[in-house]
Formats: sequence, C-alpha cells, structure tokens
Amino acid sequence: MNVSALLAVNGRKYPDKPALVAGDAELTFAEWNDQASRWAYRLREHGVEPGDRVVLMLPNCPEFAVFYIAVIRCQALVVPINARSTQEEVRYICEHAGAKALIVHEALVHAVNEWIEQGTNLLAIKTGGSQGVWLGTVAWETGEDVLGKLDEFAIDPDAPNLTEDSEVSILYTSGTTGRPKGVLYTHRSLLTVATMMAIELSIQHRSRILQLMPLSHSAPLHLFFISGLMVGATQVMALTFSPELLLSLVQKHRITHFFGAPVAYLLTMKHPEFARYDLSSVEFWMYGGAPLSKEMAAQMEQAYGRDKLACVYGLTEAGPTGTRLLHREHPDKVGSVGNRGVLFAEVEVVDEAGRPVPAGTPGEVRVRGAGSMKAYYNNPEATSEALRDGWLYTGDIGKFDEDGFLWIVDRKKDVMITGGVNVYPKELEQLLERHPAIAEVAVVGLPHPEWGETVTAYVVLVAGADPAHDWLTEVRGFLSGHLADYKLPRQVKVLAQLPRNTSGKVLKHALRDSAAQKEVELT
Repeated sequence: MNVSALLAVNGRKYPDKPALVAGDAELTFAEWNDQASRWAYRLREHGVEPGDRVVLMLPNCPEFAVFYIAVIRCQALVVPINARSTQEEVRYICEHAGAKALIVHEALVHAVNEWIEQGTNLLAIKTGGSQGVWLGTVAWETGEDVLGKLDEFAIDPDAPNLTEDSEVSILYTSGTTGRPKGVLYTHRSLLTVATMMAIELSIQHRSRILQLMPLSHSAPLHLFFISGLMVGATQVMALTFSPELLLSLVQKHRITHFFGAPVAYLLTMKHPEFARYDLSSVEFWMYGGAPLSKEMAAQMEQAYGRDKLACVYGLTEAGPTGTRLLHREHPDKVGSVGNRGVLFAEVEVVDEAGRPVPAGTPGEVRVRGAGSMKAYYNNPEATSEALRDGWLYTGDIGKFDEDGFLWIVDRKKDVMITGGVNVYPKELEQLLERHPAIAEVAVVGLPHPEWGETVTAYVVLVAGADPAHDWLTEVRGFLSGHLADYKLPRQVKVLAQLPRNTSGKVLKHALRDSAAQKEVELT
C-alpha cells in the first residue's frame, strides 16, 4: 500500500462521496482522484521526474490536496511548506531540497515573485492563470483530457512501484533553534501514523474532519489529512484560521473531529457569540503542540466539554507519534501527555547514557515506532544524533510521575545551566503567565562569565502596563515562594513582542542573540 493508492481505492469505492469541501467548492473522491492524475501527467510533461523534489506553498485548499497526490503519482517527493513563509525561507528550502519545481497559490505569488523573476532553474507553477515566468494551472483544467494518456509517463493511480519503504515526502521543521531541517518520510511512516490516529480517536468513513491548521505541519497533515484519506472521510478546509470560521464551519458541516493548537481553542472560546453555536456534532476536540496548564484546562473543559477533549503528543521527526491523553479518562492528569505510547509506538525517558530513569527524574524522551522519519534530508550528522539504537531522541525533557504519566518539562536545548544546576524555562514561564500584567513571556539563559548562564525573562506586557516599572523586582517577588532562589530571573527585559516563526513558535535563539535583542527591545 502507498499514499497514492489510498485515493485510487476510495475513488472507486466512494466515487460520488464529498471528499474535499472548501467554501462553495466540493470535490468527490472520484473527482479528486481524476484531477490528481491529470496534474501528475502535466507535471511529468513539464519535466518532473521520479525522485525529484516538488515544493508546495499552498494554504488549506483543494489545490493542495490535488497537488499532494499528483506529485506522489509522479513518484517525486512532495515538500509542503508554510503558506506564510518569507521569500528567504522559501529560497533556503528550495535550495536545500534541490527542488525541481515550486507550486504556489496565486494569492501568494507576490511573496516570492522577485526571486523567481530574477531567474532560477525551478519550474514555477501557480494556481490560476499564467503570469510572466509562472505557469498557470488554468490551462491544465481547460486543455485536452489526458486521462487516456497516463501510460505515456507510466502514471498509475495505484502506483504499484511505490512500496511502503519508498520515500514520499519532506517536511521542514519550524527552525526555532536555527535553520530548519528537512524530515524525510517513507510511505510506511505516513501509513503507520494515519492508521494509529484513526484507531486511537475513532476516525471513520462517516467522520467529517475540519482542517484549519496549516497542512504543512505534520500533525494536521499526517494524523488527520492522511487518516481521513485512508478511511474515506469528508474533509472541510479553509485558507486560514479564525474563531468565527471554526465555530461556523463546525456548525454548518456537522464536524466530528478538529485538531488545533491550544491557542486556537482559547481564542475561539472568547468569541462573543460562542454559546449560540451548535457544536454538538464534535466527537473529539484534539490539541497538541503544547500541554495545558490546569487553569487553561479548566476553561477549555467548561467550554468544549471534558468528554471530548484529547491531547496528542509527538514531534515532526516521529511522524508525529508518541502519546495521547483523554480528559474524560484522566481528569486529574490533565497537563500531562498520557501514560502510554500510542498504537505502534513505545516511549521512554532516559539519561545521557540512554538508560531509563526512575519516576520523578527528568530525562530525554525517546520514541520508537514505524512512524518515525527515515532521516534528516541531506544531513547525516543530525540524523545520527537523533536516530540511535532504533530510537528517535526527541530533544524533549520529560518525566514520568509515580502513576506512569508523562509530563513534558522543557526542550533539551532550552534547559539552562546556572552554577552547575539545571533550570527549566517552562517552569518559570508557566508561573509568569499567571501574572495579571504579563501577556507573554519567554525565559532563556544568557552567557555569564561566572555562573555559565544567567536566567533572563523576556516579557510582553498587557495594554496599559508601565514598561518603566521595576519588573525585575516585580517578577522575582511574584515567583518567590514558588521556586528556589537559584531559579529566579537575574534579568527581566520588556519587549514589544516576542520573535516568532511562521508557525507561531517563539524563536529563543533570536532572544539569545545580542543583535536580535536590540531589534526587539522597547526603548
């Protein structure tokens, strides 16, 4: 089995069933399957060969779904990237991946047009009509029907030459610690995590999945897009997220499954008309990317229902696969990420020598299972560091409690060592988020000649708060009694905003860089 064959099979089984819904547009499984084959033919016609890399810069739209399968049917590797990527980010990924083609939504061409117009070896394709050096897909839709000519390029929707060990795609990590790395997957990786999610959270033929989180990210793409494709579910998509869209689409389309970052839920439940929407069709509200604090969990359970909330933990390199927690099963353990590896996965917490540590002791989380990446693309050094002895080392610091539940403490690279003692930034951040005058906070370790690192808190204040206030004294006083003295910040800096990447993750490496600090600090 392979990803292309999933659509081919469902195109025959459910030809008239809606597969993709976006606004007024709707594609049945048969239409999606046929369109993917047509566009695969056109890609081959324009020089995309087996093994080539094709970058997709597309938001959540039917064209993304069609091109995703079309590239795979060319036996090329599909490389989805965030639709909000900058020209510099797109250029880096295209060059690192050695891309043959770049496919961009017509509304996003302006973001990269300057670079493309200067001349590259890339085949530049856009949705809509042709423009300058850009080849438009309108001509593909209105030209000759090529379904009867697929043999010319050996295009078979069932893709019999693609095995589960064949390479299929590359996702680039968010790059919170520097340049993003390309995570290389096989069909086995994708099929494993999609099957896991379908079983763990009851995604079935009758399910209706809402896709508002970017499909360039592994969780929405592999856990829900591929699992929905696998079981023949209907998927509703929109170009971007907003609380209004989430509420209205759930009600209109009787959505059964939605995945989002915790912030998506927190923003949505503040919508002034939240209570008037009918959200009763939802079977699972799933979140990931960050565990919930007790306060956030209580708010979300009241708004969305404890029985329907589920946390999933994993990382891009793992497929993602790892653990999951249902609020209804373990309401007293909310904030943890569960007490077992999900289907097909094992999870351990180990010391620097790779030995499992006892309950209550922090260590690095490692994951083992068929859903993990094959390698970092074109980066053997990073691959050998992450994949060891059959395990994927996540870079997350976690600990099991006495009941066997896993709690994520921090990222290994973010852990500060001050005076020879480990300090975990997340511990401070979660406490400081409770301060009524602090809207956002990031804690990092800055170099110190004697202590190694000094604990530094960067804070964004709520509207009306005085940036000239003595925030170091304020913060240390607020934390006193909650944390040991050596963990308290020695510096507090007020920022207008925290530096973030296109995925919304805080760029702590930028905060550690003195030049970047000067750029973001308020004067």
